Amino acid sequence: MILRLVNYFALALSLLLFSLPAFAQDPVLDSIPVSDFGTVEELEIGGITITGAEFSDQQAIIAVSGLQVGNRIRIPGRDITNAMKKLWDLRLFEDVRILQTQRVGEVVFLEIQLVERPRFLRHSLEGVKRSYHDDLNQKLSRHLRRGSIVTENALRNIERDMLGVLRDKGYLDATMRIEQKPDARISNSIELNIFFDTGSKVRIRNIRFTGNEEVSNRRLRREMNDTKERRRLFATSRFDRELYHEDKKSVINYYQTLGYSDARITGDSIWRDEGGRLNILIHIDEGNKYFVRNIAWSGNTLYDDRTLSSVLGINKGDPYNKDLMEQRLNFSMDGRDINSLYMDDGYLFFNVTPIETAIDNDSIDFEMRIFEGPQANIDRVVIRGNDRTHEHVVRRELRTRPGRKFSRADIIRSQREIMNLGYFDGENLGINTPVNPQRYTVDIEYDLTERPSDQVELSAGWGGFSGLIGTLGVQFNNFSVRNIGNRSAWRPLPQGDGQRLSLRAQTNGRFFQSYNASFTEPWLGGNKPTSFSVGGYYTKFSSFFSSQATGSRGSLAIARGFVGLGTRLPWPDDNFIFNATLNIENISLNDYGSFFTFEGLPVDFGSYNNFSIKTTIARTSLADPIFPRSGSRISLSIQFTPPYSLFKSDNFWVLDDAEREALIANENAKIVERGGEIMTPSQEQTLIRREELSDRFRFLEYHKWRFDVEWFTPIVGDLIFRASAKMGYLGLYNRSLGLSPFERFELGGDGLNNQQTGITGKDIIRLRGYEVNDIRRGLIDDPSIFNKFELELRYPISTNPNSTIYVLGFLEGGNAWNRFSDYNPFDLRRSAGLGLRVFLPMFGLLGFDYGFGFDKPDLIRDGARWSDYGNFSLILGFEPD
Repeated sequence: MILRLVNYFALALSLLLFSLPAFAQDPVLDSIPVSDFGTVEELEIGGITITGAEFSDQQAIIAVSGLQVGNRIRIPGRDITNAMKKLWDLRLFEDVRILQTQRVGEVVFLEIQLVERPRFLRHSLEGVKRSYHDDLNQKLSRHLRRGSIVTENALRNIERDMLGVLRDKGYLDATMRIEQKPDARISNSIELNIFFDTGSKVRIRNIRFTGNEEVSNRRLRREMNDTKERRRLFATSRFDRELYHEDKKSVINYYQTLGYSDARITGDSIWRDEGGRLNILIHIDEGNKYFVRNIAWSGNTLYDDRTLSSVLGINKGDPYNKDLMEQRLNFSMDGRDINSLYMDDGYLFFNVTPIETAIDNDSIDFEMRIFEGPQANIDRVVIRGNDRTHEHVVRRELRTRPGRKFSRADIIRSQREIMNLGYFDGENLGINTPVNPQRYTVDIEYDLTERPSDQVELSAGWGGFSGLIGTLGVQFNNFSVRNIGNRSAWRPLPQGDGQRLSLRAQTNGRFFQSYNASFTEPWLGGNKPTSFSVGGYYTKFSSFFSSQATGSRGSLAIARGFVGLGTRLPWPDDNFIFNATLNIENISLNDYGSFFTFEGLPVDFGSYNNFSIKTTIARTSLADPIFPRSGSRISLSIQFTPPYSLFKSDNFWVLDDAEREALIANENAKIVERGGEIMTPSQEQTLIRREELSDRFRFLEYHKWRFDVEWFTPIVGDLIFRASAKMGYLGLYNRSLGLSPFERFELGGDGLNNQQTGITGKDIIRLRGYEVNDIRRGLIDDPSIFNKFELELRYPISTNPNSTIYVLGFLEGGNAWNRFSDYNPFDLRRSAGLGLRVFLPMFGLLGFDYGFGFDKPDLIRDGARWSDYGNFSLILGFEPD
């Protein structure tokens, strides 16, 4: 046996020796004259040339090979072999050869011949939806870029990632093929043609559980956010393995919230049925359900056990919910946790650790071990990123001040106030708290990102008979009056002091002009949050048709000036604000139809003065004025005038039906003489009415009350719920005088007139799905009392500060009445619909709503089509009432 092995070894050695001359004739070194490869020669490299390296650096290739001119190498030997291996390892070449080009004595000249791999130029995708191209292209760009080497490894990774995209979208049977095609225009470049066969989407048919005795299959399926059965028309049911594993963790987390701390998934099965759909069976071991028995506290000196247990809110006999206990100890969204209790009092180094001290069958005893630590004070407050806004504008809004005790609540409030300024991107607002444990101090660092806050409105056109139509408006929300004289501060306008300046002019040719200007200083004097506002408006409306009585077009002109002061209240908390505004207004009417009425009679002539004071007390806790996610806003306002009529004894009257009939009883009396003027009886009647009403309401008197409330809260993820209620009431001082025909309410429509003109002598309240006439039908005058209720669901499409976009669905109900005795808060005109909002910093809020009004008795009686119940409304500039 040993002799046979020796013979085999001798034969193999002979074959190896005979093969050496044949290897010596290989093209790699076939030009090196060697007569006997049993003899190793040591030669000096006299020169090295590179051929075939069109896109690679030749000096780099020589350096990588390890061969250098002047070096001595052994032939045959490892020097040439190692050089070729190093070049192959670069994965840049399809072929590598090293040849001898010349030999002079013991000096040899070498040539490195290379064939470069092709480089990627472009690609195409076929057989797949165009909507998937972006995702697929992104995967390809991770491995290949224009000009990079196309390797087999890169192609395998591309195939893996692209198929992964399709499988995430439900195409579990997808296949693909990559063809490499040389490009005719650029040498050594190739185009990748990628062909897909996606097949049909594979849907999840059933998800079942075994071992779940305490929780139903349906409830467990609800915890699987990304793995769903195809039970609803628009429900997604694609299978993604990574998301499926996350959903299994969610199932176990849910069990743990119920007290099943030992719950686990013991296995699962996934198979395809005859129709190709997926079936999933998950095996669960629920384990025992545990309850909290005793909770003891240790290390607490600042608060007693009863106070801490009250904040914790977990009682003896409650199921052991690990997540809830963690929230109540360290961080709860509602601020009810032990950590906040200490942190808000400066105990930055506080720590609490729950320890399971005993487990008795299904009961667990806990000891909450507290380390209170020392109180920490704020050392420095650093503000960064405020490129346009001056630092004092930000700093005055902060609740965190150097020298104060650290408070997490103050940081949260400061974050909210910065966002409410509207100058910074709330999504990128960063807050850092570096700690100095030796000094027991902490720094607060606010990293801000400025966003555009000014708005411009510009439009122009020619309306033929109307004349010039256009709007020019600017609103500077971060203006600086003190830097108007400083040319270096104009970028392009002086800004950074947080003041608001608004200028606007609008015309609709002959029929409408409006001009307004306003200025607000939010911190008058710079030391306290006392706001000062001043402004003026002028609006004029002209009738489209001339009056038959006067032969000229009627007009309505409203001029108003105002000045206001506001301040933040320290009680009940500093979320409250108070504002008082003095308004001086004149309303001039000249044969302007029935826009205002009194007891059914048009108020269309005369000059009316409106001197009023409006006071508002409000509380707001909203964190983002553009897309609020949580918080509330409540306001109560009272606007009142002096009770002029109580200080004089004038007897006011209006024409009753008998007097009105008497004026026109004589049909043959075509003309009468009054005040030296010749007129018809109807003209005389009109003049009497105008004179009486103009004198009666020369100085308006009323008291008007408004109560508004809205509340926001997140439902699931970014889905936001909004609820709001609005109520208004216009009262009088003197019943014999009657209720003012001005300052009433107009309910219905989209509120667009109020958005565009700002003042119309009445409060215009939007009611989606209804026109104004739908609400006013049956009322003698404009309503003096109204209420409206809204429910909305909002979902953001984009929260980018340059274009915030969200969609909404709403339910709405409202109504209006002439008298308080007729008021019924449950008699509502109901509607529902959908809407879209787009906030652009330069243009403000834009959007639309489509509302479907349910309570339209005229349409119901006439058997109208369902589309007649809908109303389309626009939003321009800001959200109407």
